[in-house]
Amino acid sequence: MDSVGQDISLNSPNKGSLPDAMTDVAVDTVVAGPTPAATGLTEAEEEELRAELTKVEEEIVTLRQVLAAKERHCGELRRKLGLSALEGLKQNLSRSWQDVQGSTVYKKTQETLSQAGQKTSAALSTMGSAISRKLGDMR
Repeated sequence: MDSVGQDISLNSPNKGSLPDAMTDVAVDTVVAGPTPAATGLTEAEEEELRAELTKVEEEIVTLRQVLAAKERHCGELRRKLGLSALEGLKQNLSRSWQDVQGSTVYKKTQETLSQAGQKTSAALSTMGSAISRKLGDMR
C-alpha cells in the first residue's frame, strides 16, 4: 500500500506497522553546506555540532522504533480484549456527540430550531383552518 492511502487511524489494527519507506527515513542532513568560516563557527565547534546532530538523529530513529513497537503491542492488547476499530469509533462519536450537546452553540441552535418549529407548526395549523373554512364556505 502506498503511504498516501495508508490507514492512519489510531484504532487501526495496522497502526503499528510502518511501510518500508517510513522505517528507514533519515532525518534531514546537510549534504553540502556553508564552510565554518561562513557560519562563524570554528572547526571544533562545527565538529561538536555534527556529533550532536548525529546523536539526535540516532535518538529519533530509536524513538520511532519504540513507538512502532508500542503501537503494535497496543493493537495486540486491543485485539485480545475484543476492542475493534469500530468500537473505538463508536466511543469517539459518542464522546464527541456529548461534547456537542453540552456546547452553548448547540443549545442556542436547538432553542432557535425549536422556536422555528413551533412557529411553523402554528402557521400551518392556521393555514389549515383557513383552508377548511374556505372549503366549508364553498359547499
